[in-house]
Amino acid sequence: MFPIRDHNPSGRRPIVTLCLIGANVLIFVAYWLGLPSEEALGRFFMEFGLVPARISYGEGYWTFVSSMFLHGGWMHLLGNMLFLHIFGDNLEEEMGHLPYLGFYLLSGFGAAVLQYLAEPQSMVPMVGASGAIAGVMGGYLLLFPKARVDVFFFFVVFFRIIPIPAWIVLGIWFAIQLGSGWMTPADMGGVAYWAHVGGFVAGLAASVPLWLRRGGTGFWSRTHGAPPHPEAEYRMVRTSVPRVRRGGRGPWG
Repeated sequence: MFPIRDHNPSGRRPIVTLCLIGANVLIFVAYWLGLPSEEALGRFFMEFGLVPARISYGEGYWTFVSSMFLHGGWMHLLGNMLFLHIFGDNLEEEMGHLPYLGFYLLSGFGAAVLQYLAEPQSMVPMVGASGAIAGVMGGYLLLFPKARVDVFFFFVVFFRIIPIPAWIVLGIWFAIQLGSGWMTPADMGGVAYWAHVGGFVAGLAASVPLWLRRGGTGFWSRTHGAPPHPEAEYRMVRTSVPRVRRGGRGPWG
């Protein structure tokens, strides 16, 4: 199950979201193509990624910020940027450009703090924007719970794109992160589940004042739980691939 787009493109250009995507891509390309070896890349992550043990020893506090602009590979980068593109524009439109930037950085900081607290002596560097983006998803859940999100389902040979309310998509995603965090030791590397949980909770909490200023549940009533502008409709385009009918005999008889 993988979100690919929502039905609510923002009414104005999401300048900060586009700049964040651009910054993440440019930084990634600079070190991924510029460093000469895997060893150099490892040293780079140890220096600029968030290493909990360094924080415990009283150094590297600036990595709470630098780590959220680094990624461990192309798929890591592209997946995060897709999620930011899907959920960031509407939140930026509702919050305003500069408040949204502050919100994004605060969510990333909250994500890093919880990942640190999960295993303060870990020497595994944490990198990625997913904690900050999880905060964006938490804010989206509070403000636009009924916005439709197109989800790509794939199971063995079956696949389909299905529009699902945001509260279901994001609720399932958060439950998976929380469960995986409980079952996975924080110092094993891999996915930083507690960073996702921390970012999501931080973003949800940071969005509450705006939600209350908009009227709380009254805001949901006025907007029907979706961004306050016309919903986009996507049409499925017919493919040129010929359809094979069942029941016929194959060439091998």
